[in-house]
Amino acid sequence: SKSYERKMNQQQQQVARLPEPSQVGQLVVRGITSFARRNKVLSGFYLFGWIFLLFVGSGTQLTYQQRRQYNEIMNTVDVEAEYLATSDYWKARQEYHASRGWFWTCDKYCQGNKARFQQAEKTLNAIRAEGAARMSDAKKTAGLLSEVGVGEMKDSFWSYLYQGKQFAKRQSMWDALFIGLRQMQRGRDETWIEFGFKVLMNVLINFSMGLFMSLLFFIFGLWTIVRSYQPNPIMAVLVFVGAAAAAFAYVATYLFAIYGAAWRLRIFEGGRICWSTTKIEPGKSAAENAIWG
Repeated sequence: SKSYERKMNQQQQQVARLPEPSQVGQLVVRGITSFARRNKVLSGFYLFGWIFLLFVGSGTQLTYQQRRQYNEIMNTVDVEAEYLATSDYWKARQEYHASRGWFWTCDKYCQGNKARFQQAEKTLNAIRAEGAARMSDAKKTAGLLSEVGVGEMKDSFWSYLYQGKQFAKRQSMWDALFIGLRQMQRGRDETWIEFGFKVLMNVLINFSMGLFMSLLFFIFGLWTIVRSYQPNPIMAVLVFVGAAAAAFAYVATYLFAIYGAAWRLRIFEGGRICWSTTKIEPGKSAAENAIWG
């Protein structure tokens, strides 16, 4: 029919507007420029993050005097006392929970275990607080922007990022399994490329969620790290904002890279499929070519 033929011609025009491989770079640059103009604050925060990261680098190296003072203070932390207090705490906790009755009732014997458990908890918290105070004094001698401070912030970021990527990998594996099972149950005639596109979209969503949550957890814990070095308020705020911006810049660049690769794959693989299914042969109408190939 004429309506069907007109519809097929419109689809061919849409396929004809697919970009050439040489135009992908221009389209990406144009899209980034347009986004930066519309979101100046977010773009500025992104650039500030990379500038801060390049400026700080691995942090300033400790002098001999700083390293000696740092090691001397860190050696005063009683690790053995904390280990023994932790063992007593878990032992008292287990005895207390084992002596409780139904519906959390607690008799005289249980009350004695509860008192020992509370005392062990108080002792452990006191030892940990003293150790944290001594470590904070040692960090103060090193400085927030020293190799010690920058290294601690980087280790925290890489740890959260690794957890986020592991979450995305596990979730993507389960998504691929369930997508395949659903397609088998429904009995749909689906090509491997279409199945791969569905899995790809789920992978992108999972990585976006994982990296975004990693960024949030890192920022939430960042202030604790900054405060432990006892900097002045101005330095604390600047480093906190700079480290958060650097983490945001890295995560955003990571997502840009995987979304760009996925977009290129989806555009050109989809274009190849469309061209192969709607190729015009001489002497046939668009409708005939769509039906008979």
